[in-house]
Amino acid sequence: MTLHSYVTAAEEGGGFHAPSLADFFPPALFAEGTLFEFNRVMLVRLIAVAGLVLFFWLAARRARLVPSRVQSLGEMAVDFVRTGIAEETLGRERGRRYTPLLAVIFFGVLAMNITGVVPFLNLAGSSVVGVPIVFAAIAYVAFIRAGIKERGTGHFFRDQLFPPGVPKVIYILLTPLEFFSTFILRPVTLTVRLLANMIAGHLLLVLCFSATHYLFFEAGGPLALFGVVTGIGGLAFTLLEIFIATLQAYIFALLTAVYIQLSVEAH
Repeated sequence: MTLHSYVTAAEEGGGFHAPSLADFFPPALFAEGTLFEFNRVMLVRLIAVAGLVLFFWLAARRARLVPSRVQSLGEMAVDFVRTGIAEETLGRERGRRYTPLLAVIFFGVLAMNITGVVPFLNLAGSSVVGVPIVFAAIAYVAFIRAGIKERGTGHFFRDQLFPPGVPKVIYILLTPLEFFSTFILRPVTLTVRLLANMIAGHLLLVLCFSATHYLFFEAGGPLALFGVVTGIGGLAFTLLEIFIATLQAYIFALLTAVYIQLSVEAH
């Protein structure tokens, strides 16, 4: 449901309608009950992808030595990922090699996150678990593939599960912990961190703005003054959500780079 949906529900049913997890499972737009079921969350995701592709197409279609404003913005964005994430974590040579992957992760997560504050969308594409799982799977495959490619299959898994320089008896406890931490906990934490932040942000925004509508247009009287407070709170949380959407994209890409670095370097 969008903010507009809550307002409509309040107008039809009366009273304050608090947000719930049902917002993230809207009814199907078509093909209900089939493998091709399409709902509002899928529509938001497609719009996010289309917007991202359009931006970089406009930035790159007529690349010139003296860049246009859109080209400059695109170059600055890619350069941020290259220098601020890839090269900073992986070094110059290896960072350039992994910049395309990290750019896809950063801008993909950012595009999915930012739809939560876009008018008429008002729902992050990453607030339902499918998108966080997909990006976590990409990061998971990337750091394992990087380690195997750089160090060989045997050396990679041996170094991850049996860190050198440890008394052999300690491996009885250490190896299961290393396996759980490296191969299970990493993708799980990537998924849960992104998902939880986007869910919490949506619920806060809807709570503030639906409360503002109720206090202004239904409660009225002295309670309308509290509507000013919730309205200001909603605007403040909108700015905070933009910051969090960007921060979570940065953290996701940065952790992916860190995991790659841990895979390719010896302990």
